[in-house]
Amino acid sequence: MNLEVTEQDPVRLDKYLVSKTDLSRSKIQTLIKNAKVLVQGKVVSASYKVSLGDKITIKEMDSYFDIPIKPSNIPLDIIYEDDDLLVINKKSGMVVHPAPGNYEDTLVNALMGRFSLSEDKIRPGIVHRLDKDTSGLMLVAKNDFCHDKLAKMIQDKVVKRTYLALVNGEFHHETGTIDAPIGRDAKNRERMIVTDINSKKAITHFRVLKRYKNYTLIECELETGRTHQIRVHMKYINHPIVNDPVYSKLVSNNTFGQLLHSYKISFPHPRTNEKLEFSVAPPQEFLDILHLVVGE
Repeated sequence: MNLEVTEQDPVRLDKYLVSKTDLSRSKIQTLIKNAKVLVQGKVVSASYKVSLGDKITIKEMDSYFDIPIKPSNIPLDIIYEDDDLLVINKKSGMVVHPAPGNYEDTLVNALMGRFSLSEDKIRPGIVHRLDKDTSGLMLVAKNDFCHDKLAKMIQDKVVKRTYLALVNGEFHHETGTIDAPIGRDAKNRERMIVTDINSKKAITHFRVLKRYKNYTLIECELETGRTHQIRVHMKYINHPIVNDPVYSKLVSNNTFGQLLHSYKISFPHPRTNEKLEFSVAPPQEFLDILHLVVGE
């Protein structure tokens, strides 16, 4: 990753990179400590003050992970499989790939040793992700050809991902589009917010499926894929997702995450161009909380 400083005011290198990337400050400091961040081609400290025109290079960000990924005997719900790809129904509560402090029991650990996957030291096979507590359909690449093709299709918006969400409040219109940029919350680096500062374009389309008293079941389609996008956009319009532990004050069940489920995915096969479409119902826990909060 390469960046060029465009701000006039000097600022610490680690603080600057936090504002310009999706990495946490601790992860950035680890990268700097391991000489994976260069300013003007030189290794510097985290406290180095960047200035206008400085060119920053972040070397391969996963190269400082020296802990090997170990296969785990974790059951997987495989919806589709061929020689190139898998479609997985991910459980709520499962992290997608290893990261500092969490190297085991992820989807990648479950895939390792069971399938041939595209080459990646930390995220083999992973072309897109779901939040830990978001359930539903995910694509997994078995080889580099498929990985590159799928990644390009996602970038070009050829892959269509559709979600179900139960949100607080009643919508008074049938459809809508939220076009609001998303960036990290400067007051809490674990959260994302709608902001014009160091943000990225984010667009979510939604459609009302069913109205309940004080709640609405909606269908969402992503035009972009930002971190926590649907969750942040729903909070932004004052309809946070039910049971969201980060973006909603109303949590009905502390043992289950937000009622957000990736229920449908469609795309042309990266090798044959055959149109593929898959759908899967929400998990029973989702349905149980739905029935609890809407009284049905």
